[in-house]
Amino acid sequence: MFPELNNLLNTTPEGAEQGKLTLLCDAKTDGSFLVHHFLSFYLKANCKVCFVALVQSFSHYNMVGQKLGVSLTTARERGQLVVLEGLKSAVDIFFRPQEEPHPLQFLREANAGDLQPLYAFVRDALEPVDCGEAAWRCPVLLVDDLSVLLSLGVGPVAVLDFVHYCRATVCREWKGNVVALVHDSGDAEDEESDVLLNGLSHQSHLILRAEGLATGFCKDVHGQLRILWRRPLQPTTPRDRSLTYQYKIQDKSIFCCEPSSEPYSL
Repeated sequence: MFPELNNLLNTTPEGAEQGKLTLLCDAKTDGSFLVHHFLSFYLKANCKVCFVALVQSFSHYNMVGQKLGVSLTTARERGQLVVLEGLKSAVDIFFRPQEEPHPLQFLREANAGDLQPLYAFVRDALEPVDCGEAAWRCPVLLVDDLSVLLSLGVGPVAVLDFVHYCRATVCREWKGNVVALVHDSGDAEDEESDVLLNGLSHQSHLILRAEGLATGFCKDVHGQLRILWRRPLQPTTPRDRSLTYQYKIQDKSIFCCEPSSEPYSL
């Protein structure tokens, strides 16, 4: 977990907000460090986490998590973490009988677009039960990343519907949180990506956008992080509030600074 980023967002594991949709976006850079941050953040906050990992293997996420002070293997063994390994599941699905349900069922369909099995997986993973299990603080859905669904043939409307149903169940009904990464291709002709990004932006309470530097590579700064709060922290504050920082990622931390100033650890 990056404590400096927690300071920027004014959050701690003990004071994690509930009922929110957080959108992570990257443009001309790799925003995966934000996924690792929120995954470790919510595990340390003792939340029940459903992690839809469509980009990397479980071992990769676990290795990074250990550097940030959490063990995904231990969290999964004790029932706190449920992981859908997209890379592994995408292969396994073709060796299962057709009648067996699977979260990535759309991969076997001629017209990909039905994400109901994926929603059912999330619902079953996070549904509160009273059977003597450990008392988790709140349910959290984390997706890395939604843009992969577009590349697999799912339309943006279907992805937005999936997020809508997850918000209705996880955020509104169960008072949990949804965090999702989406890639901004920057291509004006990529209409599907634009529809998905714009649709998610309007639904989100918090947007973190990691961008590459306009000047290119720099050894002291890796990119720029824009933070947009779409709901007021206090009734007297404006509805939308934004801040912009430059960041440098290190092995176990991220250093931030305001543009044209010296880097510092918050």
